[in-house]
Amino acid sequence: MTINIPRGTQDILPGTVEKWQYIENVAREICNQYQYKEIRTPIFEHTELFERGVGDTTDIVQKEMYTFQDRGERSLTLRPEGTAGTVRSFVQHKMFGQANQPVKLFYNGPMFRYERPQAGRFRQFVQFGVEAIGSDDPVIDAEVISLAMELYKRVGLNELKLVLNSLGDTDSRVAHKEALIAHFKPRINEFCSDCQIRLEKNPLRILDCKKDRDHELMASAPSLADYLNEESKAYFEKVQHYLSLMGIEFELDPNLVRGLDYYNHTAFEIMSSAKGFGAITTLCGGGRYNGLIEDLGGPSAPGIGFALSIERLLSALDAEKIELPVSGTLDCYFISMGDKAKDKTVELAFKARQQGLSAEMDTLRRKMKAQMKSADRLKAKHVAILGENELEAGTITVKHLESGSQEIINIDGLIDYLKQS
Repeated sequence: MTINIPRGTQDILPGTVEKWQYIENVAREICNQYQYKEIRTPIFEHTELFERGVGDTTDIVQKEMYTFQDRGERSLTLRPEGTAGTVRSFVQHKMFGQANQPVKLFYNGPMFRYERPQAGRFRQFVQFGVEAIGSDDPVIDAEVISLAMELYKRVGLNELKLVLNSLGDTDSRVAHKEALIAHFKPRINEFCSDCQIRLEKNPLRILDCKKDRDHELMASAPSLADYLNEESKAYFEKVQHYLSLMGIEFELDPNLVRGLDYYNHTAFEIMSSAKGFGAITTLCGGGRYNGLIEDLGGPSAPGIGFALSIERLLSALDAEKIELPVSGTLDCYFISMGDKAKDKTVELAFKARQQGLSAEMDTLRRKMKAQMKSADRLKAKHVAILGENELEAGTITVKHLESGSQEIINIDGLIDYLKQS
């Protein structure tokens, strides 16, 4: 019986995985330039972490988590996102006591959500994200946003749109929450069961409902912008000011609501405006989460971050027909004729690899013509051909596949020759 992979997952095969490696390397390079350090947290955590950290009114916690009991009857959950685990680690390891503040971290790894698979959306997906914890200066908001934009730009994307909103501070959100409850409560029975539950707990999430998005009360709902106090307005204006200094274009969207409960002040999304990308245009989302660290048992410490899907980034590259520079050229393919020549090519291939060259040789006992075809398929720069006569003479024939030229050189000088050509 053939066993296939579970629905909503994917195998990333050679020929494609090189694109992932390229993007991950670019992300690491940018994080080094911005001084964000990598953190690696467990793939599964205690379920309570996500219930408290993500929010029990979110779709993630209510519908999408992979939760199970271990043999000790503890409830564990495969991580659905990266922020909660990163903040848990920040608190547990007392990073708030480190000399260098704010603490700037990045992560890259698989996340798990039980949702309907579709183009660019999987049940196991890879998420890259950053978190900056310890600063309430709006300049760090702009820095985090600029890092995300820089990653997309550096891999070649052009059709991008950055959208901003302010969710305000605690006082602003409380005032807006009361207005939302008063607005929706008289007709809440016309909304889905999820919205009815959210009304008292987090009515802001009603505005993010996909089922009831066309209800007439949505269009007339109180705008959060009308409830921002002066401090929140000033903060948001500073964020916009710093982005403008960086030359980063953006649009304001008072209806932008992030899907997680822990956000406040700055919220943002980066979208693809490329034709043919699909109905779901969001590539990246993030925002500020002052208060989350305290909710998870830490001290009062502000934070901001974002997360993006590598799968959706690749889809955006396809939509813009952008090819990444991942040719995977082979430096030398070794061909031998005769047992003694084969022994020598084994030795030469090993030495080439030790010297940082990529090398390959035939292990299927194919004839020379088939080996040459193999070298061509692997896009080898050189083919080194060694027979018994060349071995006795201390020489080896090197053929340049691109030009078709070839020359005979001293076998002892082969490695240096390959490194210089």
